[in-house]
Amino acid sequence: MIPLFRAIAIAEGISFLLLMGFSMPLKYWAGIPEPNLYIGYAHGVLFIAYALLAIWVCYELQWGFKRFLVLFVASLLPFGTFYIEQKYFKKEGALVKG
Repeated sequence: MIPLFRAIAIAEGISFLLLMGFSMPLKYWAGIPEPNLYIGYAHGVLFIAYALLAIWVCYELQWGFKRFLVLFVASLLPFGTFYIEQKYFKKEGALVKG
């Protein structure tokens, strides 16, 4: 399940950056709302999947609420999920202690 969580974390981070850096400017500066709709839906699904998997990972690894809070807050910040993926998970889904 760790490789799935890593993949969702990266996809969620990319969708967040696309939403804020690409589709929102198109919607509000160029008057083109369609990309925002589709990227927004994709980001919403990925965000929910990330949050649910974060709960599952914290439960399975017996991480406390504090670690879950860090994982959740990272999903609200640009580049946050990339940071989490690098800080807590190594290549090939291995867990980083600490």
